[in-house]
Amino acid sequence: MDEAVHAAWDAYRNLEKRTPEAERQQAQQRVQAAMDTYGREEVSRGAVFLVGVLTMHIIGEQDDEEEDRLDPLSDLIPAVIRKLPGFELADPAQVPMVSGVLMAAAMGMDTVAWRDQFGTIPAKEALVHNFVLWLLADLFDSLVEQPGATDLLMRKTFNSMAADSG
Repeated sequence: MDEAVHAAWDAYRNLEKRTPEAERQQAQQRVQAAMDTYGREEVSRGAVFLVGVLTMHIIGEQDDEEEDRLDPLSDLIPAVIRKLPGFELADPAQVPMVSGVLMAAAMGMDTVAWRDQFGTIPAKEALVHNFVLWLLADLFDSLVEQPGATDLLMRKTFNSMAADSG
């Protein structure tokens, strides 16, 4: 699953404008290699996993005493869902499922297990999970007032995982 999760993050890096072209091409190659090895479904499940991780990270990052604290159910999820139409390829029919994944994450549930109960992830839905992942990363970067903070955090995580296994 580690490679599929890494590939899901690479799919985010393909969407991110700040990713340099050479890195974007490497990310595309890693996504394709992971899909060839593990299947598109497993990479899609990796994106669902990362949506859960980032949602919980955003919720946990906020100080309980902050006045403008994002409430996951009334602020975070609607804010992300409202921005999905900005992605031309986001199929509106997928919004209920990605909303459910966000809701499961906000409630502290295992997002992959929650999503798995509905069967395989179709390609159109997988694409929308990637957009949600991008929106969550952008939101976290905004909250910490540091563009690219989420990508830096994820790359450090993947590098330490590679060092631990190598």
